[in-house]
Amino acid sequence: MKHEDNEFMRHELRLPELTVRGMLLGAVLTVIFTASNVYLGLKVGLTFSSAIPAAVISMAALKMAKDSNILENNMVQTQASAAGTLSAIIFIIPGMLMIGYWQGFEFWQTLLVSACGGCLGVLFTIPLRRAMVVHSDLAYPEGVAAAEILKVGSGANEQEGASSGVKEITSGGILAGIIAFCTNALQVLGSELSLWIPVGRGMTQLPLGYSTALVGAGYLIGIAAGLSMLVGILIAWVGFVPYYTITSALPDGMTMQKFAGKIYQDRVRLIGAGAMGVAAIWTLITLARPVIDGVKESLAAMRMPDADKGKHRMDIDMSVKSIALVFVVTVIGLLGIFYAFVSPEGLPMTENLTFVIVGVGVAVLMGFFVAAACAYMAGLVGTSSSPISGIGILAIIVASLVMYGLCSSFGIFALPGGEKFATATAIFTTSIIMAIACISNDNMQDLKTGYLVGATPWRQQVALLLGCVVGAFVIAPVLNLLYEAYGFPGALPRPDMDPSQALAAPQAALMTTIAQGIFSSTLAWEYVYIGLGLGVVLVIVDQLLKRNTRSLCLPPLAVGMGIYLPPSVQTPLVVGAVLGYFLRKHMKAKCGEEQAKEGARRGTLFASGLIVGESIIGVLLAGVIVVSVSNGGSEAPLAIVGKGFANTAEWLGFLVFIVFLGIFSKVVLGAGKKQG
Repeated sequence: MKHEDNEFMRHELRLPELTVRGMLLGAVLTVIFTASNVYLGLKVGLTFSSAIPAAVISMAALKMAKDSNILENNMVQTQASAAGTLSAIIFIIPGMLMIGYWQGFEFWQTLLVSACGGCLGVLFTIPLRRAMVVHSDLAYPEGVAAAEILKVGSGANEQEGASSGVKEITSGGILAGIIAFCTNALQVLGSELSLWIPVGRGMTQLPLGYSTALVGAGYLIGIAAGLSMLVGILIAWVGFVPYYTITSALPDGMTMQKFAGKIYQDRVRLIGAGAMGVAAIWTLITLARPVIDGVKESLAAMRMPDADKGKHRMDIDMSVKSIALVFVVTVIGLLGIFYAFVSPEGLPMTENLTFVIVGVGVAVLMGFFVAAACAYMAGLVGTSSSPISGIGILAIIVASLVMYGLCSSFGIFALPGGEKFATATAIFTTSIIMAIACISNDNMQDLKTGYLVGATPWRQQVALLLGCVVGAFVIAPVLNLLYEAYGFPGALPRPDMDPSQALAAPQAALMTTIAQGIFSSTLAWEYVYIGLGLGVVLVIVDQLLKRNTRSLCLPPLAVGMGIYLPPSVQTPLVVGAVLGYFLRKHMKAKCGEEQAKEGARRGTLFASGLIVGESIIGVLLAGVIVVSVSNGGSEAPLAIVGKGFANTAEWLGFLVFIVFLGIFSKVVLGAGKKQG
């Protein structure tokens, strides 16, 4: 492979890299992965890195063209993965509906916030590329994996590399799609098994979710994050929930099960939020020094005279002029859309302009620091494990405090709907910061992939900008479709809907609660303070483990998420992480390092397929539900069983889940048999 690497890394190489067909294929993949990520993010608060499946599908599709090459394939995955990640804006924007400020997603406002924020995320990572990609030893797990897949698919064994990859993704997608269809559409399989257990006078539950997509996501996040989430579940459901149900009086007319659920919702999740906040701040503190050093080195390199003269092709970024032009256009776009957002309130022009300038100023300034931190975190732990939600918590607090100051000085709170306007403005500001954060998080993985396969950086940066724009067009319609079909907590489009079927949108619900609590002074801060204290303890435990053991750690952010996210969502994540760990260990012991790597690669592709398959069924089913309801039909138009079948469906779902885990194991272990 070494000679081939050198071949593609030559300065004078002139291969088609950024092509029209590649951009069109990238656009199609963008639509698929953005829709998948929006659904997954709203359901469980996680998104997945689409770089690896995009690379495999690109190779399979472009293989039909004789002159396709590794660099063109890399551009397709760059574009598709950027847009797939942009969907993380859904971690905040549904808050607009939860507070009742929007009745549906405003298409142009959602589009421009996503596109402009995403483009700024691309621009802010350009000065960081040299320090964090070229001159650092950061791991960039997804970026390195995508590069390996591209090399295999474009090398001598192209046929086998690309086709086997597509086979894993497709089979995972079909399997997850069939199970999701039987569960959510036909309703013959249950989606979770929940056992309620009395603890003295109190109660807790032992849940197990059956989502195949979440098992795939758990496989991707790895054992450290998986076990940390398990610790979080135990803290919440073995510690806090039983304690509060025992020590608090049961309200009249409420069952103990409902009371335990309410305790979890109103108190325990705030503890989780506090722990996540501390973990996010700690992560930023630990990264501050390397991030600052990286920015300094990159800015010094950009100021070199005749920057591009004598530079190798692989060292040429977008020109300073181009960066400035895109920056000006995106900032003008943000100023315009922010003005369109605040002007309907009928405030005096000076107040409108102050909100616009301060809102965009806070978003852009905080966005730059967030971009640097996220870029480093992506290199350290990977895109899928990076604590974007922790960044969002910090962003909503800063944005809320700034808007609180502005609204107080302008007397906004005395106006009817003033508090709602203040909350909405803080959410809107945070949505720009989130768009910047999630894109910068992903970009560095793509630039690392490009660096390893010999891509030209400025072309990749153009592909990333394109990916942001295409992805932005997809986000608003998909969000609207999912909202109309399922609704969000506290924001159901129809009065007769079942709140338990709503998409949890956990981060958006949490950030909205924090913003509302700051503006109305009603946030139950005592539980947040408990979470902050717990977060400090978790950080100390994690540091002690890292210093005194060879491989043990307890990422505090993952523990915080374990406390915060609903347990039925997290149990399949934990199952996926633990299953992946034991399969890798078994492969290593039985078949050696090389086969273990091949097994891990197949597992990664199969897991990506599972996520895409279940997510696409979720989006398609949302379309069917919307059509049914708008024509006066049922919210479960494809169900073939009644509510009386629920108990049987629960156990059938459990059996299918066990069979599915066996199939997943066989896919990974099959690599060893094949090699042997």
